[in-house]
Amino acid sequence: MPINLSRRSAPPAGESTQTPDAATLRQRAGLELLEIPSGEFRCGSDSPLASDEDGERPSRQAYVEAFRIASTSVTNAQFRRFIEATGYRTEAEEFGWSFVFHLFAEGLDDSLIKGTAAGTPWWLGVEGAYWAAPEGPGSHLRDREDHPVVHVSYADALAYCRWSGTRLPTETEWEFAARGGLEGALYPWGDEFTPGGEHRCNIWQGEFPSSNTAEDGYVGTAPVRAYQPNGYGLFNPCGNVWEWTATSWESSTVDLRVIRGGSYLCHDSYCSRYRVSARTCNTADSSTGNTGFRVAADAD
Repeated sequence: MPINLSRRSAPPAGESTQTPDAATLRQRAGLELLEIPSGEFRCGSDSPLASDEDGERPSRQAYVEAFRIASTSVTNAQFRRFIEATGYRTEAEEFGWSFVFHLFAEGLDDSLIKGTAAGTPWWLGVEGAYWAAPEGPGSHLRDREDHPVVHVSYADALAYCRWSGTRLPTETEWEFAARGGLEGALYPWGDEFTPGGEHRCNIWQGEFPSSNTAEDGYVGTAPVRAYQPNGYGLFNPCGNVWEWTATSWESSTVDLRVIRGGSYLCHDSYCSRYRVSARTCNTADSSTGNTGFRVAADAD
């Protein structure tokens, strides 16, 4: 589960709006978006696994207009193109630190550890951690250019959207696309988590938070096109990294945004929110080593 820990009082930049030359901007950014048809579906879930507290249950009828969405979350290579074109500095860089999972911070000098998050001691505030150094000073992205960018806040995601002629999906759009046309299924591929013994997403196996057996092939993030796509062509809508949406969390006095999909740290003993209907939130200025984003756009 991400950490709801605000690091500033000012709200993030305003919502992204699609520019007249959005298609040109998307092409410049190297983005190709899938066409998702309009339709009605059952949003949420009535499964015993569903959470009343998170507003996942009960299920309800929802409708979405046709829209476009990326087949993958934004990669390190795609985000690097944005940074090099604009000189943008992420909020993690401005704050000087970000949250790193404790096993990935082993070997760091104690002076770089700013403390742990309340209630989640496996999250360490690491000085110098940001998108291009995801485990802190000395870490790098070699061999991870096709992995999802992490340590990005909601405002960082919006900045990328403005540059690329896109926007963040609403959480209803996100769930509709993540389901891939499967009505009421628990996962993007159906109800069985490992059909035929095959892993279909990147989550935690073993004993959380101390030992990950990596039976699915990955300890941290996986390439964005790992595993099979769903019926609409989306890769990894569940597991790997949480994804920001444009939707505000209900009944909140601070700027909380809905995030969807779960991450490589999800484990049944702690967080089973890697189902397509599951939802949670994070403060808009938070950045962690397991949160990224996927872009969307209006239909042409």
